[in-house]
Amino acid sequence: MRLLIFATLFGVFLDAGDALQIQCYQCEEMKHNDCSTPEYIVNCTVNVQDMCQKEVLVKPDGIHYRKSCASSGACLIASSGYQQFCTGRLNSVCISCCNTPLCNGPRRKRPTPSAAPSSLQRHLLLLLLPLLTLLPLT
Repeated sequence: MRLLIFATLFGVFLDAGDALQIQCYQCEEMKHNDCSTPEYIVNCTVNVQDMCQKEVLVKPDGIHYRKSCASSGACLIASSGYQQFCTGRLNSVCISCCNTPLCNGPRRKRPTPSAAPSSLQRHLLLLLLPLLTLLPLT
């Protein structure tokens, strides 16, 4: 029993000292390619760079991307400072910040909700229906 308590407390103390680190995509002035492939993944500076930043620049020769790790303060100030220049037109600069791993990569497609129940839902319904008959009617 003492061993179990010791192991639990040891795990809590180890976990409390864990440093926070995020992974982001990092590249400078990539044209057309938004640099969201594994070779551009970096580990950000522990407990300093806690966000990912993405800049999208519209230039005469096309769209350019700049991605990096950032501190939350610097990223949020930059994104709010450039908000007026984020038009999507020529010379537009859009800066966005996010705080989950690799969030400055490509947009993930949202799954389309289906109206039909999945096979898992059907199985659960079949398992629960007999239980409903056991409930008292009130």
